Amino acid sequence: MRTRIIEVWVFSLACVISSAGYADKQRALAWLHEIKFGVLHHDTDDLWSGFRREGGVDLNLEAIFSPHIKFIGGTIRPAFGGSVNTVGDTSKLYMDIRWQYEHTSGMFFGIGLGGAIHDGKLHLQHDDRKALGSRVLFHIPIEIGYHFGARTSLSVYFDHISNAYLANDNEGMDTLGGRLGYRF
Repeated sequence: MRTRIIEVWVFSLACVISSAGYADKQRALAWLHEIKFGVLHHDTDDLWSGFRREGGVDLNLEAIFSPHIKFIGGTIRPAFGGSVNTVGDTSKLYMDIRWQYEHTSGMFFGIGLGGAIHDGKLHLQHDDRKALGSRVLFHIPIEIGYHFGARTSLSVYFDHISNAYLANDNEGMDTLGGRLGYRF
């Protein structure tokens, strides 16, 4: 499963990069609103999940797509992303619906809800791995950041995955870190 997640993540990245090579970039990238890359602390303790079992750093890549709906002063857009753990612990792919509010000062706030698949453990087998209970989990991201001009942003990003007690095991997992964004 871990190999499959990494393959899908790399394939998704390759699709985004290869689409930039078209002669008419404006039309080829019209479906892509923003891409974000981050470095995240894996399984951060003392947040929503409460404790830490896993380690390492996650490399995060996310695409936020252009189709949107205006809602309560912000914009709702679909997002697809993934995080790969650098020491072989739980990695994930996710798809969300993301609401983001942007202030004229350049500050922004985003929150979302979606689903994730992961390659972690379902049940407690070792004290160094989380028991996530289900292969498909809820994904809840929160992001606060600042846009430097029209294209570049820097943000603090948090996300939580869990099965919301729909399975017997539900230790959940949190990540926290920074991301750099680029708008097309």
